[in-house]
Amino acid sequence: MCIRQYKLSVVIAALVCVGAVVLSPRASANSTDDVLNEQLSAMLSRHGFTGRVGLSLEQRLGRKIDTKLADLGRLTFHDSLLGLNDDNSCSGCHSAPLGFGDSQSIAIGIGNNNIVGPDRTGPRNQRRTPLILNNVFYPALMWNSRFSSVSGNPFDNIAGFQFPLPEGFSLSGLPHLLTAQAFIPTTEKPEMTGFHPSVPGTNDGIRAAVVERLNANAEYRKLFGKNFPEVKSGGPITYEMLARAIAEFEFTLVFADAPVDKFARGQKNAMTEDEKRGALIFFGSGNCVSCHAVSGESNEMFSDFRQHVAGIPQIAPAVGNVMFDGPGANEDFGLEQVTGNPNDRYAFRTSPLRNLALQPTFFHNGCFTKLDDAVRYHLNAIGAAQGYNPITAGVDADLQGLQGPIAPVLARIDPALATPVTLSTEEFRQLIAFLRTGLLDPKANAHDLRKLIPARVPSGKSVHVFQ
Repeated sequence: MCIRQYKLSVVIAALVCVGAVVLSPRASANSTDDVLNEQLSAMLSRHGFTGRVGLSLEQRLGRKIDTKLADLGRLTFHDSLLGLNDDNSCSGCHSAPLGFGDSQSIAIGIGNNNIVGPDRTGPRNQRRTPLILNNVFYPALMWNSRFSSVSGNPFDNIAGFQFPLPEGFSLSGLPHLLTAQAFIPTTEKPEMTGFHPSVPGTNDGIRAAVVERLNANAEYRKLFGKNFPEVKSGGPITYEMLARAIAEFEFTLVFADAPVDKFARGQKNAMTEDEKRGALIFFGSGNCVSCHAVSGESNEMFSDFRQHVAGIPQIAPAVGNVMFDGPGANEDFGLEQVTGNPNDRYAFRTSPLRNLALQPTFFHNGCFTKLDDAVRYHLNAIGAAQGYNPITAGVDADLQGLQGPIAPVLARIDPALATPVTLSTEEFRQLIAFLRTGLLDPKANAHDLRKLIPARVPSGKSVHVFQ
């Protein structure tokens, strides 16, 4: 080989080497992405997560959504005519811009100032109002699961729908758990009914008074007549018709197409790297999935819908409509209120996590107001509970005084939360990314959800002011 040829070969070899150095990071990145995708796909498959639950609604209902009936339900949902206290509606606690969840740590029902948002005032109830997005898939409702489908399937009434007395199993003939649940809110005195002496003494009496109001309103008669031939023919509006309308509206509130769902369906670029790594922590080392389950009766809602003692700090309002438990009237006994069994004290249903980025507060009593703080609490529940400060936690001033004892709560803490979980700063950040954006359906945003608030309601009453 001549010297010129030798030099040319060396130059070419050097360029190839340089090219290899330049290209290797990209190749490495692609390799890392592939490994990460394979790991997460395998993890989701292992837990039975398909990302398709949001697409299954009409198949599980056995019919299409009745949009006309749902719109009637939307109007009644926002109308304080349904509240015999004349100042609260379903939407007073289930705020559309907040994912149809509460603006408060602990709900304010009757006696409110007609505002839904941070400036809402009035006597408080006992717990935070949860989001109702996707609740059509929930086999158990409320923080103490006092409304449930015995079969574990909210679409199946074959084993009955169980409610506390006086309802018991009497609502089991209704087609869906949400239809049955719609019989209850108007009968709740702290939420909508009020304590006026003229209020009927039974739940059926209260419901009769509500439909009497609907039947006395010409516009509601017309609207119900468009949905129910019996009303159009001159028959009365019944409470079951109202319940079906409200439930139909709730059926439309399915927002279960988050990045993790798209990823599970094969769109591997739907999640960021941080969200993917956070998901692996959620399903793996963080052990979050042990309670925030996705398989079986969980319907991919990130909750096992079972009751656990999570050691949550106990806070109580300065002024409220509900008598709290315990000798200091500053405790919430949770499931025990339903079962009467002291062994169930302080147990609450695992909160579903979809779209939790819309929540302004966390846990059954909203004792934390930042997602980061709520997650840190989960990672070291005993230590965080013992050091809890309602002021630094950011709860409203009227919730910063009365705290219930924490020692008896922690004595019952679920074993899954008894041992701290250690995450690096980077791992914690990734877990938060998964929870905040990886589980958020982009259509569930305040701007679009606000459009579901009607400009007016048929009763002519004022629609709440939504901040």
